[in-house]
Amino acid sequence: MDDNHLGDFLRGRRAGLRPEDVGMASYGARRVAGLRREEVAVLTGVSADYYTRLEQGRERNPSAQVLDALSRALHLDADARAHLYRLAGVAPDHQAATRTAEQVSPALRQLMDGYPNTPALVLGAALDILATNALADALYAPFKPAGNLALMTFADPAGRDFYTDWDRAAQATVANLRQAAGYDPDHPRLREIVRTLTEQSADFARLWNAHSVRGKTRDAKRLLHPDVGPLTLTYQAFDVRDAPGQQLVIYHAEPGSPSAQALDLLGSLHATRRQTGPGRRP
Repeated sequence: MDDNHLGDFLRGRRAGLRPEDVGMASYGARRVAGLRREEVAVLTGVSADYYTRLEQGRERNPSAQVLDALSRALHLDADARAHLYRLAGVAPDHQAATRTAEQVSPALRQLMDGYPNTPALVLGAALDILATNALADALYAPFKPAGNLALMTFADPAGRDFYTDWDRAAQATVANLRQAAGYDPDHPRLREIVRTLTEQSADFARLWNAHSVRGKTRDAKRLLHPDVGPLTLTYQAFDVRDAPGQQLVIYHAEPGSPSAQALDLLGSLHATRRQTGPGRRP
């Protein structure tokens, strides 16, 4: 059985593009649909012979740089690009993905607002809070501002009161940043956060130098909110597929528990303040 999956993929994607799709002039009669191998080679910056060997399966070890150039030449989206890397047996280069514009899609914002009884937020690669629903605004109201989870944990005095298990929260936060740095060590916002906290917090510097790595998945948080008291919440984190580097984080309390009742109260207080208070948040 033919196992030239990489070549088959390249051939199929090449057939789906016309010269005008990639800004090239068309010349001569075309016996098959799509770009010629020589045209893809020019767009990629490799020799026609090398590209031919890739398609024919005689070359099976392209570098990450060649794969990245092929992704651009063949106009691959994020999913197709990751698939190309997997077919080539190369770990994906996440740098381009994690530097996407830190914008949250209107559809995702609408989805978050559809959960009025549970806090939901979107985080960027450097743990910037990119979007929140109303209850997440209320949950993080003690922080001024609630703009970045790492800064909130280490640089805002409210952090040590808000996180009941502050040491555990601090370790998890730094481990999250370490994982992001592994994907893109030169991420400008991430470097800025790390530099700022290293200068301001000895605790952060100690934990950063420990090199613990952990991604956000699912965990419990014990919080102390000045308006409603203790909260025990569990969060679940989901990758945002159309915005690599972003994560949707949703908190919830055990149904019928004191924490669930406290969340309901917090939502009511926040709604009242937004309607009547001079300090209402947008």
